[in-house]
Amino acid sequence: MSADLLLHRPVPTWETAWSAALAVLELDVAQAEAQLAAAHTSAPVLTSPRAWAPPVGLGPLPASLKTRAEALLDRQISVGRRIAEAANLSRRQAAAAEGMRSRPPAVPVYLDTEG
Repeated sequence: MSADLLLHRPVPTWETAWSAALAVLELDVAQAEAQLAAAHTSAPVLTSPRAWAPPVGLGPLPASLKTRAEALLDRQISVGRRIAEAANLSRRQAAAAEGMRSRPPAVPVYLDTEG
């Protein structure tokens, strides 16, 4: 890369770095929200979440991003609560389906026809 390009490359600022970090988290929350919404359709498409690692070297959150960060935190808490509720509902439905069996599961029976 030439020295001219290096001189004109924008250097990310503290606030820009924080904004990018929040944007990644917002995308993750949006993906979880979409999966929760799709769970009620006939063919939900589930994708594995990306592994997350906290960004390093950002320093304290800029005051200008406080409202955005608080809104993101509220969304994360809401998604976490909805995931827990969905898991609980799934367990209850599985237990109810098991309880509706008309007869116990078949077990093998062996007869001694030679003895």
